[in-house]
Amino acid sequence: MRAFRKHTGRVAPLDRANVDTDQIIPKQFLKRIERAGFGQFLFYDWRRGKDGAPDAAFVLNQPQYAGASVLVAGKNFGCGSSREHAVWALEDFGFRALIAPSFADIFANNCVKNGILTVVLSPAETGEIVRRASEIENYEITIDLDQNQVHDVHGFAAAFQIDPVIRHCLLEGLDDIALTLQHESAIATYEAAHS
Repeated sequence: MRAFRKHTGRVAPLDRANVDTDQIIPKQFLKRIERAGFGQFLFYDWRRGKDGAPDAAFVLNQPQYAGASVLVAGKNFGCGSSREHAVWALEDFGFRALIAPSFADIFANNCVKNGILTVVLSPAETGEIVRRASEIENYEITIDLDQNQVHDVHGFAAAFQIDPVIRHCLLEGLDDIALTLQHESAIATYEAAHS
């Protein structure tokens, strides 16, 4: 898993609450067995019309948000089913961090396991980032996990809280297996004594 320390990236504003995993990655695309390649199906039903053509009105189809690596959204992002494919689609599309007033628990846990940082800010702070991303051309934000802070070059700054274990895993790039292997010598000693 890629470590997350400090990231500066273009922001895409998805000003919607209760975005569920069925919208993030629709069910018809869950037949793949590998993690790669889901980005093309991200928000498929919102990104494309009934004829399959891109919907120019949807934020991720607008040229000013091309290459965005930070997604800011409304409360309860990632609700619905617990499909990890939703996180795979976001990561494959290029997102490194998500900002919202709240996230569904299982979704947020899946993000951590895949190296995506979920930043919880107040509705007012999130709304301000949405406004700036909508009004300022090529708007970028910096997320500093070392300092637990989000800021931009236009004067916005906000601190965020994060569980210390989750923070450690993201800073060091540790998934569950790598976290366990940090105790490999103690495990080996135990196993040797109890064979």
